[in-house]
Amino acid sequence: MTTATTRSSDRRISPVFIGILAVTAVTGWATWTGFSDQPGVAVFLFVTAAWVVSLCLHEYAHARTALHSGDITIGSKGYLTLNPLKYTHALLSIVLPVIFVIMGGIGLPGGAVFIERGRIQGRWRHSLISAAGPLTNVLFALVCTAPFWLHALDGVPADFRFALAFLALLQVSAAILNFLPVPGLDGWGVIEPWLSYKVKRQVEPFAPFGLLFVFALLWQSSINREFFDLVDAILRGLGVSGYDTSYGYDLYRFWT
Repeated sequence: MTTATTRSSDRRISPVFIGILAVTAVTGWATWTGFSDQPGVAVFLFVTAAWVVSLCLHEYAHARTALHSGDITIGSKGYLTLNPLKYTHALLSIVLPVIFVIMGGIGLPGGAVFIERGRIQGRWRHSLISAAGPLTNVLFALVCTAPFWLHALDGVPADFRFALAFLALLQVSAAILNFLPVPGLDGWGVIEPWLSYKVKRQVEPFAPFGLLFVFALLWQSSINREFFDLVDAILRGLGVSGYDTSYGYDLYRFWT
């Protein structure tokens, strides 16, 4: 495994990310205490900020794994600072996923960090780099649902509980979608190193449209229903009821 050296400034956490964390903390406190006159506003800001934090950690996981797999250019690109503005497509990585959450409560994956794959040797390393992002969503989902499956909800305010449930739904849906073996998504990146050169060349032209393909499928009512049935089943297994996520979504969309 290649050991990469980076300057300390390349690893310093960005003030942008610290600001997002601060918004998450303040709005989480407002949701917990009922400080806001309109609890839906506090829930909206808390869930959105926490969702952006998870997106940053998702991309950071890709970058950090790539760094230790051989791509020593990661640090100079700013990917280790957790600054979402440093991503290859800030619009795809942050803005669009937030819009998808607002529109339909779906944790749709965003853009990606640019990794110089030619510097990385070994198929397992390539697969691990792609898997690192959605595995971060899995970890985030476990953290959000911990109070539910640990039966530690006594004393937790209802609005905060509903917000956590909806945030968990976003993480579970993001993990499932990211692991789909669709060109352009992380799931495809996991299996691609193991495919023949011919297959990869045939699929390559379709990679830019993978995300649009997934969105089009989810627009179909029957597929959308099956997808959310799967998400709900996973959440129920983690102790989160459909009532919790539904009410959390209703609070999130405070303007409706």
